[in-house]
This record gives sequence, structure tokens and C-alpha cells, in this order.
Amino acid sequence: MKSFYFLPIFIVWFCCCSTDKEKVDAVAEGLEIQQTVSGVAEITNVTVSGDENNYEFSVTIKSPDTGCDQYADWWEVFDLEGKLIYRRILAHSHVGEQPFTRSGGPIEIQKNSEVYVRVHMNNTGYSNKVFKGSVENGFTAADLDVEFAKELEEASPLPSACDF
Repeated sequence: MKSFYFLPIFIVWFCCCSTDKEKVDAVAEGLEIQQTVSGVAEITNVTVSGDENNYEFSVTIKSPDTGCDQYADWWEVFDLEGKLIYRRILAHSHVGEQPFTRSGGPIEIQKNSEVYVRVHMNNTGYSNKVFKGSVENGFTAADLDVEFAKELEEASPLPSACDF
């Protein structure tokens, strides 16, 4: 049992004292690639204009887009029960434009209706970073379980393709 105490010391020694730079670089590169591929988008701001039951939302998104293989493919508005109200399809990646803002509407809600706004990545799904609020009281950043209303990933409208 005491030999298990030496395992963490050995791992630290190996990682810190190894002279095989190529192995260390390969591990670091693998971690970097994994981190990029598993990246998620997040909403950084939501603004609203218009009149009741005819609002336009402007949503700012920061995402680890790399091209059609990895990009934010939509943002959506849904109620607190998980019913989809509106989805704005993003037809292409935004590799050189980060963060970016896209508007959509008309969004038919009452000014005091609380809703969520969240973003979706084509290869990693929903982010847990959302905005929650109402037109009347404004929107603020919040966390939401990525499994909440996950079935909306199958709801129309869905992207047909990625342009670039």
C-alpha cells in the first residue's frame, strides 16, 4: 500500500524532469487539440429592440470556430419550461470575427416573459453559459445544465449546411 504514495511523486518527477522534449511537446499538442475540439461557445451579451410580441434580439457570441468542422451553428430563445420560441441559424463559421453579433426576430413574447437565450456548437452541442431574463428587466449571464431541453437539438429549424 505504501508504494501508492510514490506514484504521484514519480509522475511529477517524470513530467518535470524528463529530457525528452518531443514527448512533452506531443502531449501538450494533444491537450491543445483536445481543448479546441471540445470547446464550447458562449453568449456574452443580449440586447433587445422592438415592441411587445415583435422583438428583435441581438446576441453576441464568442466561440472557438475553426471552420465548418467546428462552429456556432445557432442561437435560440426558449421559455423556462423548455419550449422553443425562436432559433437564429448561423449559416457559416466566424473564424476571423470573434466575438460576433447576429440579430434575429420577430420574437413573439410579452415584455415580462422570462426566457433563456443560448448558443449551440455543431460538434459539441449546447453551452451551459446562457443569458436569462425578460425584455422588461433585462438579461444577465447564468448557468444552465446542458441537458435542459436538449431535445431542442432535433427541433426545426435546423442548419442545412455550413457555407464556410
